[in-house]
Amino acid sequence: MRLRHDPAWLARASRPDEFGRVAVLLGGDSSERAISLLTGHAVLEALRRRGVDAEEFDPSERALQELQERRITRAWIALHGPGGEDGTVQGALEYLGVPYTGSGVMGSAIGLDKLRTKRLAKAIGVMTPEAVPLTGPRDFELAIERLGLPLIVKPASQGSSIGMTKVERAEDLPGAHAAARALDASVFAESWVGGGEYAVALLEGEALPSVRIETPRAFCDYEAKYLREDTRCLCPSGLSAAAERHLGSLALAAFEAAGAEGWGRADFMMDRAGRPLLIELNTVPGMTGRSLLPMAARAAGIDFEALVWRVLETSFVRRPAVAGRGGSR
Repeated sequence: MRLRHDPAWLARASRPDEFGRVAVLLGGDSSERAISLLTGHAVLEALRRRGVDAEEFDPSERALQELQERRITRAWIALHGPGGEDGTVQGALEYLGVPYTGSGVMGSAIGLDKLRTKRLAKAIGVMTPEAVPLTGPRDFELAIERLGLPLIVKPASQGSSIGMTKVERAEDLPGAHAAARALDASVFAESWVGGGEYAVALLEGEALPSVRIETPRAFCDYEAKYLREDTRCLCPSGLSAAAERHLGSLALAAFEAAGAEGWGRADFMMDRAGRPLLIELNTVPGMTGRSLLPMAARAAGIDFEALVWRVLETSFVRRPAVAGRGGSR
């Protein structure tokens, strides 16, 4: 049984039993497993507090076919990184006929690929820092020539700033490339942007209040995001109303261009002229105690349990297809 997708059919649930039996997909085997477990358990507890029949499900420990055996009616995807946020699990759920939260196969795959996201953003007029793909040492000189120093080296398909290195000296570029290449076959260098960092959460086609991130580290890396106590996240972010609207419109445009939907986040850096540059999209943002999307939702008057409920409602756009009407036979 496969799924049919109708974005216009976003239903609201007034009772927890309307969701049926829900599996919270968490853990996985990516480099972001630890964060996914935190996200998944927070989501699971929130669903249960709202009376939803929910259980945890770790695809790295159990076969996805067990979802059918357990009569799971929909999945809340809390998997971060490759395998869970790149369209892989979304495609498997499509095949199994299990409706799921958030972006579909295409939007997930594009959203996790920072390079392709940048190219699509440029095509629709959303500015993003210049980048040079690094296929090997022959690209190092070109990257420095085009981008200057400092620059930042990134794996194309990792989240939580994993594998990123700020490079201030040419002799450090090979090591930064090797560190990123150990995590991802696709690596690129990006021009360094030293202005303010902002995150815009997106929920069902609306931009929530932006969050400004401040850290004493060189950039908001994994340690700054999850371990440091001196990282500050400010919401309201301090932007003017006009700047807030502009940032939200850019985030929504980039999200739509990537084919992403339901919920997510767009991250920006401000250049020296104060112009926002898109850094990346996130189609399964963190839902931990330090995460940005729940903070933005609170500023918009949406508490954590209501947020988790509304994300689960995004699964309603996917329904088991009816045989003979474009579905499975």
